[in-house]
Amino acid sequence: MKWKQLFLVVAVSAFSAVGSVWVYGKLNRSNNSSFSLENGTKLPVNYAHYVENGGNGEALTDFTKAAAAAVPAVVHIKTKIPAKKISNNLPNSRGGGEFDDFFDQFFNYGPQIQPEQRASGSGVIISEDGYIVTNNHVISDGRDGVADEITVTLNENKKTYKAKLIGRDASSDLAVLKIDGNGFPYMLYGNSDDTKLGQWVLAVGYPLTLEATVTAGIISAKGRTIGINSRQSNSPVEYFIQTDAAVNQGNSGGALINTDGKLIGINSAILAPNGTYAGYSFAIPVNITKKIVNDLIEFGDVKRGYLGISYPTSDNEGYIKRAGVKEGGGVFVQAVPTDGAAYKAGIKRGDVITKVNGNRVASGLEMSGQIASYKPGDKVKISYVRDGQEKSVDVTLGGNVSKVEIVASDILTERLGGEFENVDSKIATKYDLNGGVVVKKVDKGGLLDRSRISDGFVITSINRYTIKNMDVLANYVAQASGNTIQLEGFYPGSGGTYRYPVNLGEETEY
Repeated sequence: MKWKQLFLVVAVSAFSAVGSVWVYGKLNRSNNSSFSLENGTKLPVNYAHYVENGGNGEALTDFTKAAAAAVPAVVHIKTKIPAKKISNNLPNSRGGGEFDDFFDQFFNYGPQIQPEQRASGSGVIISEDGYIVTNNHVISDGRDGVADEITVTLNENKKTYKAKLIGRDASSDLAVLKIDGNGFPYMLYGNSDDTKLGQWVLAVGYPLTLEATVTAGIISAKGRTIGINSRQSNSPVEYFIQTDAAVNQGNSGGALINTDGKLIGINSAILAPNGTYAGYSFAIPVNITKKIVNDLIEFGDVKRGYLGISYPTSDNEGYIKRAGVKEGGGVFVQAVPTDGAAYKAGIKRGDVITKVNGNRVASGLEMSGQIASYKPGDKVKISYVRDGQEKSVDVTLGGNVSKVEIVASDILTERLGGEFENVDSKIATKYDLNGGVVVKKVDKGGLLDRSRISDGFVITSINRYTIKNMDVLANYVAQASGNTIQLEGFYPGSGGTYRYPVNLGEETEY
């Protein structure tokens, strides 16, 4: 009997030991940060997928087939603006600075005559009947209009066509052209959502004064916002793919493709502290491009879905920290107009939006970029933090800009201090203006008064963005509250351009 009991104790002990080791191994494996190959080599767990797919870091990538597919469908775009008489000294600059529009331009402004201007860039044929996508800034006239003459030259036969503008969207910096004919080579759309960091990509375009050029690089970041589209729109949309494929002036509007030769982006901007390529370029994702292009072809403009909130363009991080969000970032909801989609879904001022359809957002531009591929009536899942708890709600996007974004006189009077009116047609004609805002009266002690602006000043631009009317100016001021802005314009009857910095101070409470 003793032997049986002893055997039973030994058996139970052995079973328990083996079971403990097995359970520990299972638990340890699930939490371990490394694993071993058959040859004993230990690797971090994040390389598991790489090994499962047979990666060895030695495979060579062949770019020749992708390049051969893309080059015939990437075209050279040239624009021409005839010489014009101008009656004031207002600059017509397209900008400049760290993030540079990269297309060839030859400007030589005189005090009374604006000489002929020529510029060039790139474009991508997207259909066999000659629809072409490019950047809005490639075909613009440097103000708010379009170049008088736009021509397109094909790569293979060097044949040149006159292009017709189908539509353009300054917010995303995209435009669609059309050339007459059929049987053109064209590019297939890829899926920019499937792109990954480190993935090989090719940039195809017409840089500097060169013919079609292909450069290679990798995707170095996704979802980048750099603020460049605010130069031409007060409601910019940015969600760039960042690459280190070399691009320069003239590449604007050209193709970013994957190694399958499919279009995954439209090259749009470069990081250019000295005006030339410095290591990084930025492309509009094709999934955003597709939606905007389809709208421009079908409707002539973009049917954009609106969430219906406003958010701070400065000190967003401070706002979200004060709202109790310590980590992860997000977008502080500054105002929720009652006519907007967010209000109907229950989103309130003070909430911090953290995700759009499960994708994290850290800035208002990034959030806008996520929503840019959706149209009015589409549902998006918005995750937000309120009182320290994360919530989610489906929001049916609206089709109109909400009231808080288009208030004019109240915002201008409250924020700047003064009375304003739109430039009348006589002044616009006399001074060759596309619009503007007249400061009728400066309130004593207000921001305009402190900036030494006088009655009668005609505001033509803010931070180099052209101002057409009070709605545009008010929208920009509302979005830029907290920042220092630069108002530019002139006094009728007095020569020269005047620039006034205006510190908008602390954010206004809604």
